[in-house]
Amino acid sequence: MSDNRELSRFEVHLDGRLGGFAEYVLEPDRIVFTHTEVAVEGKGLASALVKQALADVRERGLKVVPQCPFVRGYLEKHPELADVVTG
Repeated sequence: MSDNRELSRFEVHLDGRLGGFAEYVLEPDRIVFTHTEVAVEGKGLASALVKQALADVRERGLKVVPQCPFVRGYLEKHPELADVVTG
């Protein structure tokens, strides 16, 4: 997983190809996740991507605005991450 800041998205690659991404809008003290997309569904790729993206965001001290339905759902399933969420 990597943060492609030029394209404002976290990316995951499979076999050297883009396997998925989580797009965001970076603001001074928070990050707004707007869309998540993966090439292969049902393999846990989106969950792994979002898990790593949120770990990175937490390390950077940012708050998360989960506009993306997938990110919002992931956060609902992981209450231990509630401290990073903001409106």
